[in-house]
Amino acid sequence: MTKKSISVLAAVMLAAFFISSVSVGNAQDMTARDFYTEAYKNIKGISIEEAKALMGEAVFLDVRTEDEFKKGHIPGTKFLQRGLLELAVLRIIPDKETHIVVYCASGFRSGLATYTLKRMGYKNAENMIGGWADWLKAGYPVE
Repeated sequence: MTKKSISVLAAVMLAAFFISSVSVGNAQDMTARDFYTEAYKNIKGISIEEAKALMGEAVFLDVRTEDEFKKGHIPGTKFLQRGLLELAVLRIIPDKETHIVVYCASGFRSGLATYTLKRMGYKNAENMIGGWADWLKAGYPVE
């Protein structure tokens, strides 16, 4: 098996583990907001001011779509759209001790992504509350 085949197999197995650990009976009655509320109980949210202070120290992870990312992002950000997070994050951020600031457009997708990272063993992942929209409003640096 090639390295790529092993990586894909590991990602599929990991995804199957997460899917099997969710109670389908409970999930059928949940809304997107319910999922976010559940996730937010288990993650740390930080303000855009706190996030800006971490530039150069933490890894910034943008989980928006590729089109959103191309229109602008926080300087030095790593990109991994939310839909591919579980499959590719180990390749992009292999050290689970890394301090990660996760953001999206508003904080909703990044909240779910941060919760996923926590469940995957990333101990220092934080959600940037307000996301890209608030970052822009504050006039902070962009690429």
